[in-house]
Amino acid sequence: MTASFLGQDYLEIRNLTVDFDGFKAVDGVDITLHQGRLHFLIGPNGAGKTTLVDALTGLVSGTGEATFRHHDLLSMRSHEIVRLGIGRTFQTASVFEQLSVLENLDIAAGLHRSALRSLRARRTVPEPVEQALDTIGLTALAHRPAGILAHGQKQWLEIGMLLVQDAQLMFLDETVAGMSGDERDETGELLKRIVADRTIVVIEHDMEFLRRYADFVTVMHTGTVLAEGSVADVQADQRVQEVYLGTATEAATHG
Repeated sequence: MTASFLGQDYLEIRNLTVDFDGFKAVDGVDITLHQGRLHFLIGPNGAGKTTLVDALTGLVSGTGEATFRHHDLLSMRSHEIVRLGIGRTFQTASVFEQLSVLENLDIAAGLHRSALRSLRARRTVPEPVEQALDTIGLTALAHRPAGILAHGQKQWLEIGMLLVQDAQLMFLDETVAGMSGDERDETGELLKRIVADRTIVVIEHDMEFLRRYADFVTVMHTGTVLAEGSVADVQADQRVQEVYLGTATEAATHG
């Protein structure tokens, strides 16, 4: 994907630092995240990837600048960041397992409804919920409890919950961890379907998934950006090979 296909939305991060009592978990990071591009964030454990996302979503304090739609995320609270159109998933899917797939999506959609409208019983399924069900491929399971879904389906439901919130910037934390090969492929195709209108950042360790679906890659190491570029660029980078790719390949071989 070339820059000519990128949309107008972007998140510009400059000199982002997260300091925990003198330990810089994120140290002066500069990254630009563009709409329309599957941006993968990789690096060894402890590289600062999740802490970076925590700072951008209001879960930890950071310094520097992180500008999205003329707002500095580092000065906002987490609920304000959500209302700005930014959402995330976690390594373990956080769905309401006793509720149906449809009810999970409806609750998520209620984020942007008034309290009065949320209390009213609706006889029809809201259009954004129907569209999300179709997009994530769970229409046939709409009335089944979320708890009975397969692992991959729960992750798709979480992505659907971000879709009905109209999240324009999504952070997905190890979305395909534990998935079967078919589930990984379906997840990659799902992300390709929805990325044109939004910015998607995937924190990932699965190198095969990255090679198949990443448009752009940022490699972090010890809280800093080690390298950026296409999949081919980072695979060819000697520093990346030394600190990460060799370890990742070895883990994939033996794990």
